[in-house]
Amino acid sequence: MLIAAEGGGGAGSFTPLLMIALLFAVMYFMMIRPQQKRRREAEQMQSGLGPGDEVVTIGGLYGTVTGVDDETVLLEVAPGVQTRYARPAIARVVKRAEQEEEATPAPSTAEGAEVVKE
Repeated sequence: MLIAAEGGGGAGSFTPLLMIALLFAVMYFMMIRPQQKRRREAEQMQSGLGPGDEVVTIGGLYGTVTGVDDETVLLEVAPGVQTRYARPAIARVVKRAEQEEEATPAPSTAEGAEVVKE
């Protein structure tokens, strides 16, 4: 009777291994791949930092990039106040320097308009 019980369980022993493999596959596609993608995007954003970019640090401090080194970024957080941060401490870029220059039109005066100085 013991022999009959062992013979019937042969096909069922493959199912738990398949379920474990399926669980690891789901974990990989739901957790690991998106995390790797976010890390690559963050590294790309941090490597593309340049002077004039407005950024936010991981601590929530807003500042403007004034200098960039291999491992550090120099931020101006107030007029005349500069602080140095590690590149990974930059959470996101609020505004790129190139966008700011393109968005602001050159000042112009309308023809026929007279400027009055008192």
